[in-house]
Amino acid sequence: MVKRRILPILSLLLFGFLAMALSDGSAPLAVASPAGDWEMCADCHEELVADFAGTIHARIRPHEYATAEKGCEACHGPGEEHAEEEDPDKIRSFGKLSSEEASAACLVCHSGTEMGYWHASEHAIGDVGCTECHKIHGGSDHELRFKAQSGCQDCHADVAAEMNLPSHHPLREGKMTCSDCHDPHGSAVEGNLRTEERSNDLCLTCHSAMQGPFIFEHAPVVEDCMICHRPHGSVADKLLTENEPFICLQCHEFHFHAGARGAETTSVTLRGEVIPNPNTTYGWKIAWTKKCTQCHVMVHGSDLPSQALTGQGRALTR
Repeated sequence: MVKRRILPILSLLLFGFLAMALSDGSAPLAVASPAGDWEMCADCHEELVADFAGTIHARIRPHEYATAEKGCEACHGPGEEHAEEEDPDKIRSFGKLSSEEASAACLVCHSGTEMGYWHASEHAIGDVGCTECHKIHGGSDHELRFKAQSGCQDCHADVAAEMNLPSHHPLREGKMTCSDCHDPHGSAVEGNLRTEERSNDLCLTCHSAMQGPFIFEHAPVVEDCMICHRPHGSVADKLLTENEPFICLQCHEFHFHAGARGAETTSVTLRGEVIPNPNTTYGWKIAWTKKCTQCHVMVHGSDLPSQALTGQGRALTR
């Protein structure tokens, strides 16, 4: 009986402590409607304020950031003089700021670990600011001005063209986006790739079957996947830079199969019927100079020795 009475009391006390910790004696977790703090701005900017009310910036608690004011003034600065004189020069207008200045205003709050590489990113170096991609007063996911990768294509037209080639990653099909591989806010790796070390590590997050270490390794695979593959798209199969056997011939010579002569006969017997041999002496060469991976199937590496004794385990045939 004592336990039954004590448990409800403890539950009520715990709930009270949690409520006090969350509220911290200030505003509730959700910011009230703009009718209070933003009423002055709404007199002239009614549509902007209405759109802004549904954004993440409107829902956060202003006091969580020591450097931020409440509502519109958090980004636009003190607005009392602007409201009284209705002078657009009396308030910070992002349309008049440079990309660097606009981004600096955003970084007052957005200076966490996810923005650690911003100043060294290709976007920042290329003078592309936050407001080029983000619409602060309301947008799609993450307050973007566009849907997923569609906005990336506006600037990266060459990459968008590669995505339309026969072999490509499934962006057109909607199964992934540019930001699955690239961090638009910067990265420690060239190309703003979402990895801390090699580009190979990013590829292996999806293509784990190609991950070693293997006993018998293929040197270019260990070094860089993009020696053989074009990540955005290719006319060759499997995103290869060249179709077989030409991609292999960049490093390897044709071996003895390609130089062997075929049968000298101009006809063959099939099921007792004599028919012309269409390939004659070139049949052997054609058969062995199409695709190297018809025999060397474990092209990314293998833990098993190759079937041919001459390969000494390096032929990657299993």
